[in-house]
Amino acid sequence: MSGIVKANRKGFTLVEVLLVVLILGALAAIAVPRMVSTAKEAKINACATNVDLMNSQIETYLVKTGTAASSFDAAALTALLANTDYFPDGAPVCGFGTAYALNTTTRHVTSHSH
Repeated sequence: MSGIVKANRKGFTLVEVLLVVLILGALAAIAVPRMVSTAKEAKINACATNVDLMNSQIETYLVKTGTAASSFDAAALTALLANTDYFPDGAPVCGFGTAYALNTTTRHVTSHSH
């Protein structure tokens, strides 16, 4: 056995690297769509919560000030949203960038679809 020298190689073979890449690709193909849909659901739920919060604060404002609901309009909503007594962290913002609108019949902020 003279002349045969076996090299002590460290590292991975091409097949091993390809196998790892395929496994990571399969995991990414499963995980990424789930994360995207979960993020969209979270934004939708946050938007619905914002609408509920604004409507609750409108009711609180009307009761505290004794203002008639019929006089509450879009300008009053804008002023209320700027009031730090009712919204200390600032006006709620839709995660999709959609503006909130006041329904002049019900005097509440209406929910919108995404």
